[in-house]
Amino acid sequence: MGNLMVYKDKLMDMAIGYGPRLLLAIIVLALGFWMIRIVVRIMVKALEKANVDISLRSFLGSATRLSLRIIVVIVVVSILGVETTSLVAMVGAAGIAVGLALKGNLSNLAGGIVILLMKPFKVDDWIEAQGQIGRVVQIQVFHTILLTPDNRRVLIPNGPLSEGNIINITAEPTRRLDLTFGISYGDDMRKAAGILRSVIAVDDRIHEEPEPLVAVGALADSSVNFTVRVWCNTSEYWNINFDIHQKVKEAFDENGISIPFPQTDVHLFKEAE
Repeated sequence: MGNLMVYKDKLMDMAIGYGPRLLLAIIVLALGFWMIRIVVRIMVKALEKANVDISLRSFLGSATRLSLRIIVVIVVVSILGVETTSLVAMVGAAGIAVGLALKGNLSNLAGGIVILLMKPFKVDDWIEAQGQIGRVVQIQVFHTILLTPDNRRVLIPNGPLSEGNIINITAEPTRRLDLTFGISYGDDMRKAAGILRSVIAVDDRIHEEPEPLVAVGALADSSVNFTVRVWCNTSEYWNINFDIHQKVKEAFDENGISIPFPQTDVHLFKEAE
């Protein structure tokens, strides 16, 4: 009976000594987690209004929630009287170890955040980067996925992608199409230039401004090369490129203008005996 009373007294002393701390810890934990939900909700809505990509919103929301919860737990443990210096050191050491183990992924993560925030390109843009050309089909936190013209999927890590050169082919609504056509040295240059201008003039897809350019660009080894520069809508770039080549060849054939192939003249000299 005496031992029971001793245990009862000890429990009463512990309840009196730790009860308020435990109650305060529970209140802080509940209140902290409730405030974290509100903060994360507000942050996600703000990112949504800023038109931040949904994958980045989700990642930032989860990362913020986890970080704040760790802080709340450390505060609660401190309220209970537990020494938190070693706990903080352990969390820091674990963070460093994870960071070293995931160095490459962290670089890709940082690159993904930069791409999603700065938006050098968007889904459905055609880009050239890291030796690849393709249409952007998805921008993830760690990788960007391209679909090449021959329908291959390419995953490019966001770290190198964000640090390298990116050519956004379809960012602008218009593009300049540069073409080169060669004629024989014996053909009439003025006639050839007129044919090129007439082919361009009848194509409604080619813009009148800036004005198309037709000029002699080079006197090559086997041909006189004309430089042709026209402006068009980006979406029509390749269609016009293919059509103009075909129409120029047909027009040259109809008007007796030849397109030479590379050739070399060899002169033989007989030595006097």
